[in-house]
Amino acid sequence: MFYKSTSLKPFFLFFFCLISLFSKKISAQEHEEKTFNPHHQIGISINHVHVFEGRDEEGNRETLTLPAWGIDYTYQFHEKWAIGLHTDFIMEKYKVEKVYASEEDKETVERSYPIAPALMGIYKPNEHWSFLLGFGGEFAKEEDFFLTRAGVEYGYELPKGWEIFGTASYDFKWNAYDSWGIGLGIAKNFGGK
Repeated sequence: MFYKSTSLKPFFLFFFCLISLFSKKISAQEHEEKTFNPHHQIGISINHVHVFEGRDEEGNRETLTLPAWGIDYTYQFHEKWAIGLHTDFIMEKYKVEKVYASEEDKETVERSYPIAPALMGIYKPNEHWSFLLGFGGEFAKEEDFFLTRAGVEYGYELPKGWEIFGTASYDFKWNAYDSWGIGLGIAKNFGGK
């Protein structure tokens, strides 16, 4: 009996050393992950913007799906917080009804290649998810609208400071109409990460 228990001692000693080694390595990795450095990020995305209040040539209601590009600048100043300027460029002309206008101001308006920048506050609960809220404007030659934008993004880090991300956003254009968009993009981190 004594012989059997002593033969297991080297196994237990090896097992204990192995666990100790892994726990130190995991502890070191956690310490490395917790160090945060502020950094900048520039991203580009290809999007589809959806407008439910669209109008066709005869004035009938039509849901529009419009191609768009997104160019985003973000400065992450804290592990969980960032600010940014996120700009959407819709690549088509279209007609839309101003559903949020007062009854006497309701009309169908044409929009020619609008540009919609927004100053965004960004909360990052972890390294992948971002929740965004901000204000800006939609600018076109016909008329400009103030907007509120809310969004969510999921990013996946690649080597050398690159990241791919998916995005979904909703724009509420005051006294005008709403739109929502989805897209895929790529971004590059600069400085400190």
